[in-house]
Amino acid sequence: MKKILLPLLFMCLFLVESLFVEYLPDQVFGQNWILVPRFLFSTLIFLTIYTGKKQGILYAAIFGLVFDVVYVEVIGIYLFLFPLICYLVSKIMHLWHDNFMIAFFVTICATTLLELGSFGIQHIIHIANLDFIDFLNLRLFPTLILNAIFLLIFGYPLKRYFEKYAARLSGE
Repeated sequence: MKKILLPLLFMCLFLVESLFVEYLPDQVFGQNWILVPRFLFSTLIFLTIYTGKKQGILYAAIFGLVFDVVYVEVIGIYLFLFPLICYLVSKIMHLWHDNFMIAFFVTICATTLLELGSFGIQHIIHIANLDFIDFLNLRLFPTLILNAIFLLIFGYPLKRYFEKYAARLSGE
């Protein structure tokens, strides 16, 4: 039963992101912001930080592919970006301690990198319909605020869960 909890957590987050977008009003606080929930990705980063590179990259590749198949017209954008960013995070975390504030900061930076990477790729292949300044103001900053709120609420419980999960893995 314990082995299925982690994939179940990621599937639930995948579904919650879809529901969040579906039921979010068109205008938030009177603005036409594009709020992109990256709850799954933030959790992947926490998994990478607290469990290890191998687990993080594996789940990032799986859910990057799932994300591409369900949401994106071009297969490979998130299949490439999710594992790459998890790998970079694993390398960066060798330099810092894995306390909650560092993990929070690194996750926000990783989300920024994901958004910039996906925008850049979509801009190169002419899918993106925003210029860079509009992207920053209408999508990137509101997305970072939304995901920071998610991390402030759920980050510490995720940290504790992944620490226990890592201890179980090392005990097996």
